Formats: sequence, C-alpha cells, structure tokens
Amino acid sequence: MATYEAWNTDRAHGVIAGFTGVPGACLPVLHALQAVFGCIPPEAEPLVAAALNLSRAEVHGIVTFYHDFRRSVPGRHVLLVCRAEACQATGGDAAGAHVRAALAVDWHGTSAGGVTLEPVFCLGLCATGPAALLDGQPVGRLNPARIDRMLEALT
Repeated sequence: MATYEAWNTDRAHGVIAGFTGVPGACLPVLHALQAVFGCIPPEAEPLVAAALNLSRAEVHGIVTFYHDFRRSVPGRHVLLVCRAEACQATGGDAAGAHVRAALAVDWHGTSAGGVTLEPVFCLGLCATGPAALLDGQPVGRLNPARIDRMLEALT
C-alpha cells in the first residue's frame, strides 16, 4: 500500500523541473507526479503544460486518454482487473461484474472499504483465465469464490 503526499504546487514544480529539457518528457512527468501525489490533479495540468511548452489541452488529453492516470487518490488497495479479449473469452466479463458488485463500485471507483477498482488491458496471464493484480501481485483463475476470498482478506 503506497502513501502519497498531499497536493503542493511547490513540490509539483520540483518534480516537473527534473524533466524540463528532456525530449518527450510529458509521460514521465505525469507518472512522476502520480507517484508523488497518487493522482494527476487538475491543478497539475497547467504546470506541466507551461514547463514543457505544451497546451493545457494537450496535457489534459494525455491525462484523460491513458487509463494509468488517475484523477483522484486511490484507496488503500488497488485492484486491476484484466479486460483484454483473452480474459473476457475465459470468463473475464463475469469476473469483472462480480468484483464490481462485491465492491459496490464501477470501474475507476473506490469502495467504502478502500479498494480502488481499475480496468487493465492485458496482464500477460492469459493461461490462468480471468486475471487481476491486487496491490501489484498477480491473481489468476478469478471466479466468484476466489474473488470473495481475496476481497475478504483485505478487510
């Protein structure tokens, strides 16, 4: 479980400064900001745009296009459930529906118990059937019973 700093403009300027002058720095800057703050808050976009000589629209488009970037700080646990075709073909849709129902959230939401649910589009665990990453640890062969046990262990 990661801990994050509260948003701080001066700290954000310091993170961004480490990448100015680096070609193609936008993605690395955004990843670095998310590593520090847990998300990319809207206040970060104009700072990144100004530092990298990009438009705010370009930065906003990048943040909202890539599924890896969050707009809010995640819960205590992050559960990434594979949504790729191979996992869907082996029951991934049912597994995803069960997880969403068990947590009472939709994709990108955080449950009352502090679990943030995110889709991911391939974990490379196709041979295990529906798969997920829970706090960075792979979990394969997802089925309702296994999902329930996994979520119960988080409380």
